[in-house]
Amino acid sequence: MEVRSNAERFSGFADLYDRVRPTPPDVLAEILCTYAGTDQPAVVDLGSGTGLSSRWASGWARSVVGVEPSEDMRRVAEAQTVDAAVTYVDGWAHATGLPAESADLVLASQALHWMEPTSTLAEVARLLRPGGVFAAIDCDFPPSVGSARAEAAFHACRARVKAYDDRLAAGLRGEELHEPLGGEVPTLPPEFVRDAPAGRVRSVGVTSWSKDEHLARFIASGHFRWCREIESLRVDEGDAERFVAVLLSQGDFQTLKKHGVDEAMVGVPEFEADVHAALGDGTRPFWWSYRTRMGVK
Repeated sequence: MEVRSNAERFSGFADLYDRVRPTPPDVLAEILCTYAGTDQPAVVDLGSGTGLSSRWASGWARSVVGVEPSEDMRRVAEAQTVDAAVTYVDGWAHATGLPAESADLVLASQALHWMEPTSTLAEVARLLRPGGVFAAIDCDFPPSVGSARAEAAFHACRARVKAYDDRLAAGLRGEELHEPLGGEVPTLPPEFVRDAPAGRVRSVGVTSWSKDEHLARFIASGHFRWCREIESLRVDEGDAERFVAVLLSQGDFQTLKKHGVDEAMVGVPEFEADVHAALGDGTRPFWWSYRTRMGVK
């Protein structure tokens, strides 16, 4: 089952995505390798995108194969990757074309919620050797930056983005889509930061699945003898510009842009002003909360 619209969603902004998105916590590599029983695993990275997670894995893996259906994303991945142990292939998470039992560790970093679960988990089980590990790795948006004002502004702007995206999902186009929102924009629930796909009808043929339900699907699939969730923290740094750009790198915002909904309509200028006022100049820590749902074959 090809979810082609999901791949097309990520075309046109791969360079921005690669520049501002984080890589998983290094401690997570140690944890996953320990469960897999090897400190130099053969890794398959599903939905490898611009290669952020594949390059992360190359620091500790024996080999990495990134599987990515978006040509635009693969272009950036190949340009950014210099390690000969990392290769990229055009493929789908449910149909990689890779040999059976060829992986010690299969990753899906910021990606599993875009993949049809039943067929993807079956392919993961086929790829893993007995005792191998599957890890669906997701981070929360926005990162914690120590400023309630900046983070609340991010949340408010995402609410406006979602309101327009809901119009797009309802089939509105042209003047009906571009009509100013007016009135009160529905507030996003607090759990939106960790599970934006939950209960959401996507636009333009895109389908997504709740991140919070990953673990239950792992267990129900019958492919794994042990499943659990692991929380970890990634700390890097950024400035006000990066914080704003993280929102601009979201697929729903980029989809709206392709349909003529500009930054002013969703309140990006106000958001940007709030963030610069809150964070000032210079860099500060970005604390990224990560949730990894893991299954051992």
